[in-house]
Formats: sequence, structure tokens, C-alpha cells
Amino acid sequence: MTTTSGTMNENKVALVTGAARGIGLATARRFLAEGYRVAMLDIDGETLSRAHAGLARTEDTLTLVCDVADDQGVAAAVAAIDAAFGRLDTLVNNAGVAVFKPLLETSYAEWQRTLAVNLTGPFLCVQAAAPVMARGGGGAVVNITSISGLRASTLRVAYGTSKAALSHLTRQQAAELAALNIRVNAVAPGPVDTAMAKAVHSPAIRADYHDAIPLNRYGLEEEIADAILYLCSARASYITGQTLAVDGGFDAAGIGLKTLRGG
Repeated sequence: MTTTSGTMNENKVALVTGAARGIGLATARRFLAEGYRVAMLDIDGETLSRAHAGLARTEDTLTLVCDVADDQGVAAAVAAIDAAFGRLDTLVNNAGVAVFKPLLETSYAEWQRTLAVNLTGPFLCVQAAAPVMARGGGGAVVNITSISGLRASTLRVAYGTSKAALSHLTRQQAAELAALNIRVNAVAPGPVDTAMAKAVHSPAIRADYHDAIPLNRYGLEEEIADAILYLCSARASYITGQTLAVDGGFDAAGIGLKTLRGG
């Protein structure tokens, strides 16, 4: 059933990159539930097709196979959205890659690819999408950074650096695009219970995260999607250039939570 807010959004169009799984798919579903038409972009066409087939409103979605680091591919994808829907109101730059290796073991190719997808991708997508948004009166962009871009840790030299740079790119985009009535913000997820996290986080790693997070749990993909939707909505009409950590308090806390809880 379409909600009241969904009725208000029934003509709006959102583009979500990295939409085949995880936070991207949860975000696409959230926008569809709110009445948006949604363009789902991902480099993995097979997984994207399966995700699309499982949606409730497939007739209001468009799937696009594209590498966000390919400037011509991104331009063609945005042109396809414009041709199909005639407008674009929201862009969620969620596509990303991660390499978890020590600094001295991270190859040049891994460094380049991580920055190409996580930083250059959002640059290219905004550059392509902004003129279409501006033609329709403006819009909202949300870049998905990471708590790893706000605080350093081991094994994240490429990933963390790319996400920290994306936070600054968010501010640059916000400052320059405000004149076009385009707001740009970022969401920095903390540990989230994605399929990838479940596969690679050992029980010991999960316990360590719980010990460091005030809310004492991993986040849910849907909770990140809700934060993204808020920043794209009219409720956030005076918010731009900000990075919102959705992390259970992880970035706010220091050490000693486990001891304090036991006390």
C-alpha cells in the first residue's frame, strides 16, 4: 500500500548505485515504499537482475549495469534514466569496494581501484546527475561514506582514505550545487549486519565491535536506508554539506565500554 508520503513522492525518481545487494538494495526498497520510481545501478548484472525480480513494484524500476568509475558509462546511465523517467530527484552514491590489507601489502592497483570506485564514482555520478536534477528544480544527493572515514584503524589504508576524501567531496559538492537547489549530504555507516559482514566478521571481531559500540549491536541495512531517506526528504530541507554517522555511537565513544557495563 502506498503511504501518504508515498503519494507525495509518486512522480519522483531516485538513482541508487550499488543497488544489487546490502544497503543499496535496502535503500531502493525504501524509496519504492515511499512512492518513488527507482533506477538501480550496479556492476554485477546477474545479482542486480535477481534483486530486481524480487521487488514489489518492478514496473517502477529501471536496472542499469555500469561501473561507476567509467565516465562514459555513468553518462550513458543517467541519460537512460532521463529518457525513461524524464527527471531525477535523488542520487544515492552507495557503490563501493573495500580492500582490507596492511598498508605495506596494499598494491598500487588495489589503491587505484578503491579510490576510483569510492571517490571518483560519486564525483562522476554527481557531475552527470546534477544537470538533470537542476532542470527539474533541484534535488538531493547522499554519498555513503563510512565510519572508517572518520576514524583510522588498521587494514583500511585505501578504504578509509577513500571514504574520508568522500566526506570532503560531499562538502565541496554541497557548496557548489546549492545555487542549483541541490543538497548534498553523507551517511557514514558503522558496523552493519550485511551479508558481507556476516561472511567475514569472525565471532571475535563481532565481540570486539559490540564492546566498542554504545548500543551494543550491529546496525541493520534498513536503519541506514531510513537515514538516507530522511536526508533526501523535505524534512531535511535546510541540511546540506553534513556527514551523519549512523553507527550506534561507535564514533562518539572511547575505550572501556565493556568494563563500564560490567561495573
